[in-house]
Parts: sequence; structure tokens; C-alpha cells
Amino acid sequence: MRVGLGMIFQNLGKERTDLEVYKSELDLADLAEPLGFDSIWATEHHFTDYMLLPSPVQFLTYMAGRTRHVNLGTMVIVVPWHNPLRAAEDVLMLDNLCGGRQIVSVGRGIAPVEFAAFDIPLPETRPLFVESAECVLEALETGVCEYDGQYVKQPRAPLRPGPFKSFRGRTYASGVSPASMPLLAKLGVGMLIVPQKPWPAIEKDLSVYREFYQQENDCPAPAPIVVGWTFVDEDPDRAESMARKYIGRYYDSTVDHYEFSNAELHKVPGYEYYQGISKKIAEVGREKFINYLVDLQVFGTPAQCLEKIEMIRARTGMETYVAVLSYGGMPAEEAERNLRLFSSKVMTTLQHDKVEVAA
Repeated sequence: MRVGLGMIFQNLGKERTDLEVYKSELDLADLAEPLGFDSIWATEHHFTDYMLLPSPVQFLTYMAGRTRHVNLGTMVIVVPWHNPLRAAEDVLMLDNLCGGRQIVSVGRGIAPVEFAAFDIPLPETRPLFVESAECVLEALETGVCEYDGQYVKQPRAPLRPGPFKSFRGRTYASGVSPASMPLLAKLGVGMLIVPQKPWPAIEKDLSVYREFYQQENDCPAPAPIVVGWTFVDEDPDRAESMARKYIGRYYDSTVDHYEFSNAELHKVPGYEYYQGISKKIAEVGREKFINYLVDLQVFGTPAQCLEKIEMIRARTGMETYVAVLSYGGMPAEEAERNLRLFSSKVMTTLQHDKVEVAA
């Protein structure tokens, strides 16, 4: 199994300066290649202390110059927030700089605060995502950006530097709602899974996605990538306590950032799925809902973490697990301890597992 390091740059409550957060997170990122991670991943968020990564491609370009072997993945580029031509150019430039080590994952984004600042109406997010993703993905493959849609109007433009190898097999997309599964299959991309609902529901989504993928592309769907908030400690009680604290703080900020408690959000076209989330929070209470999300993640002793990751692999068929190891205001020294223990006691076992899905 391949193992990646996910970077999110949180600064909840502004407990540190943004510069201090960047310094400590960059120190962690610099450990990824020496400790044997296969890849480094960065997501995209804007305007709040939820995550301080407005440009994952820029961060990965920085890491490209500091590494030689690790792959560099976006989780995700939110394409509705970008001019598709510029997004394709940025990706191709990084891929040329790093010698083809880039993995590209795109997404729609759902946070109202971010769409409001970009002046994009929420009802337009799904069709805008589809058109933008189609435009970018085709441009990465052909080296020419051209699209005539309802939302995206792009005259033909050659891209330089151009692609020097295919992006097929290294493009992914994130989707949470069941309605996204046929869309992702039609795009011909792999699935990037961030657990936010019960594993049986994720398995059902994957089944639908795989069926549509086969129909649309006349070949089996690629294995998914799974991202997991991870905490490991030799003491099982401490592992659970720290996971409840820091992964819990992360998910508490998630509920706020995405307005999951907003019962009106589901009335927006494309956001119908989120009615179930707001109802669940109202039914069980915020604290219980957050603990439920924490339980979907990976925490415990090294043996317990390995068992949970193997369960996830059995349910999803994943070939790559991306561990997020710093989050929720975790102190820098605790994050580094978490990363080093995970790499030495969990990651190395996963990477050398003889019964892995794929090498």
C-alpha cells in the first residue's frame, strides 16, 4: 500500500500567528520524504482559520523543489473557484517542474463563506464544477484548453509548458453526496474519499460509482484513495483521549465552516444531501455527531491503527492511504511525535504488507 502525508495548515482560534503555523507545518512536510512517505498532499481553503492553504499547487511547487521522489497531490483543487485555463497552466507547470510526480484531485467545494467571497451563487456550484473539471482535465491531457459550456466559455488556447505524459491514472475527484457518483464516473477520474458517513454508505456509493464508471469508460474504475485524520500512541487510552480532543476540534470547526447545522442549506439546488446532516445534528446533538465523525477516523496504538486501516482497505479496495497527522490546534511537538510514530510503526508495515492490493 502507498502512504501519503496530508497537510491542512489549521490555525483554530488564532492561537498562533499564521507564520508560526506555516513554520511548524513546513517542518513536518520536510520530514515526509526522509521518513519514507510516498506522497505529500495539500487541500484548498480560503478566508478563515479553518485551513490556511489558498493555493495547494503553490505549496506543492515549493515542496517539489525540496524533494526528489515523493509524489505531490492536491486534495483538492476546487475548480469552480478558478479560471480553468489558469488552473490547467498551474498544474502543467508544476508537473514539468517535478518531473511528472503530480497527482491531481479536483472538487466542487461546498462552504457558503468561500463561495460568497468569490461571488459565486451556490445554486451554480454543481454545473460549474462539472464544466470546469471537464475543461481542466481535457486540457491536461491534450495541452489545449477549449470549452463552450453554459458557465465556462474558453477560446482555444495552447498550453505551455505542455503535458509530457498522460494524466490518466493520476486524476481524482472528491464527492460526498450520492448524486456526485455518476458525475465523477463520467469525468473518468478516481475517487478521493474523506470519510464523513458510515462505511456501509461509502461502500454503496463506491458500488454506484464503479457501475457508472464501467459504463462510461468501458474499463474498471481505479482504486480509490482514502484520507484519514490519524492519531497514534503506544498508550491506547492516551490515543483515544488525544483523538477525541484534536480530531474532535477539527470536526467541530468543520461543522462551522460548512454550516452543517444550517437547516436551510439543503434548499439550495445541489445541496439537498446536507439536509440529512443538519437533521442528524439536531437529533443527536453536536457533541455526539462530532464523536461519530471522530470514530470514522484512525486512532489508537500502532496495532489498532493498522487494524482500522486494513478494515478500510477491505471495504474500499484503496491502494493509497493519506494520513493527516497535524490538526485541531495540536502542538507542533505533538504533531511531530505523531508523525514519527506513525511512520515507524504503522506506515512501514503498510508499505511492506505482502497481501496489499497493489504495489
